[in-house]
Amino acid sequence: MEILVFQLYGPLASWGSPAVGESRPSSDHPGRSALLGLLAAALGIRREDAANQQALASSVQFAVKQLAPGQVIRDFHTVQVPKRDRKARYTSRKEEMAFSSERLNTIISRREYRCDGLWRIAVTVTGNSDWTLQDLEAALRRPKFMLYLGRKSCPLAAPLFPTIVQAEGLQQALSGEMPPVHEQQKRWLGLSDSVDYYWEGEAGDLQAQDTRYPEDNVVSRERWQFKGRREHHARVKEAG
Repeated sequence: MEILVFQLYGPLASWGSPAVGESRPSSDHPGRSALLGLLAAALGIRREDAANQQALASSVQFAVKQLAPGQVIRDFHTVQVPKRDRKARYTSRKEEMAFSSERLNTIISRREYRCDGLWRIAVTVTGNSDWTLQDLEAALRRPKFMLYLGRKSCPLAAPLFPTIVQAEGLQQALSGEMPPVHEQQKRWLGLSDSVDYYWEGEAGDLQAQDTRYPEDNVVSRERWQFKGRREHHARVKEAG
């Protein structure tokens, strides 16, 4: 089984989860939408390029090994929104802002971030993919657009180290062939011997303990439309 593995680390990350009102929470690990966006940016696929965005989405599956979820940090932002109008229907942020300042209100938006999180990502491709793992590895080494951890204010703080490995399953792939995490780093990041795995499809060497249904499967990147998907999870105790 050939798998592309890379790591994500930054002082701040924000992995968007379903938002209600002014609250913008963050998941504890990168979801499918965030990882697709990162690969698309590396490949140079623009958000409005619906054909290639959809082709990429149907070409790859992801798995995440969460070494450290990071500490939750909450921040406050002021955001402009149109004044209440029961007759108005907005399909995009651009339409919401297409008014003079007299018809806009300012509200406080609460946003969550993850501080000092560390994740390892595995990517597999389908048989009819337009991109090989070698293409994706090369793109991550020399990305066409800037890569970030969920928000543009959350840049990467360590190399991705993209590597293609041969493994019997996702756990084996995500547990080797990467820069090791030393004892000092473990203490700094608050790492333990128990780690969380999240994955799509078949894992090979992991047994699912529960299955979740996050709403982060991209329908349209341009219109910000998403649907649910199956995500398996297991918490595993690993030595070293």
